[in-house]
Amino acid sequence: MASFFSKIFSKKETRETLDNGLEKTKKGLFEKLARAVAGKSKVDEDVLDELENVLLTSDVGIDTTLEIIHAIEARVARDKYVNTNELHHILREEVAALLTRNTGMDDEGGFDVPADKVPYVIMVVGVNGVGKTTTIGKLAWQFKQMGKKVVLGAADTFRAAAIEQLVVWGERVDVPVVKQQMGSDPASVAYDTLNSAKASGADVVIIDTAGRLHNKVGLMNELTKIKNVMRKVVPDAPHEVLLVLDGSTGQNAFEQAKQFVKATEVTAMAITKLDGTAKGGVVIGISNQMKVPVKYIGLGEKMTDLQPFNCREFVDSLFSGSSLEG
Repeated sequence: MASFFSKIFSKKETRETLDNGLEKTKKGLFEKLARAVAGKSKVDEDVLDELENVLLTSDVGIDTTLEIIHAIEARVARDKYVNTNELHHILREEVAALLTRNTGMDDEGGFDVPADKVPYVIMVVGVNGVGKTTTIGKLAWQFKQMGKKVVLGAADTFRAAAIEQLVVWGERVDVPVVKQQMGSDPASVAYDTLNSAKASGADVVIIDTAGRLHNKVGLMNELTKIKNVMRKVVPDAPHEVLLVLDGSTGQNAFEQAKQFVKATEVTAMAITKLDGTAKGGVVIGISNQMKVPVKYIGLGEKMTDLQPFNCREFVDSLFSGSSLEG
């Protein structure tokens, strides 16, 4: 998927979209950071306390914040004297180190379709309102730009609107949607979708699932049933379980991630709506705490605003343009 972006759009265009999408997060983070070090010449206990508060209020999360603070404390103790001008660079390095451990710094993000796994099956999970259907539509469009044949499955049969929305996206990006009536068995829809995909020689199948967080056991049973039925058609399906989260909800996104990771084997995450919030720090915390790679980030309404998540570009963008940069 990353190769699609590099072929169709220049690095400058992709970076501009990322910079614009993270603008609110960057502004909030560095304004808080500037206040935290105002009047200070070196990084001491007071500055670290302020930095901890900055990270927490940027929705990095408690555990990840403490991990970053402890790493900086160790560095300050080792180097004896660290001035506040260096804090920006140290923070940048520690955030990069966290993301590297969980995604790989040079990982371009996105999904690639292995030649030996066709059709490549992606099951998409997440609660209502996070941008799940929109993400599916944009993914379908991007795969089409790569020359892939795509089929969508409307297995969120809990809401009639969910089926209708997916059909609208299917028409918009010109890919077929396999559906049944509202209230149908989701596993039956998934089964039909995979059979249709195999019969038509599709490269990629994207299955939408119910966007509700009912009790964990119910969710687990439903998703497990869908997986088991799909494997009757494609033995190793799904190849990816993509969890879609709304970045603008901050800590609520953390809680949703925890619930879905407990309920099913999530292999990848997409974090949407980062352009409308100052809570982009949630990407750092969720990636670190869930130990599940963030594969996509949503930065706007356009098809191309769903970008493969690139660790290096994300960190560079988040920490660029600050008045603290020296």
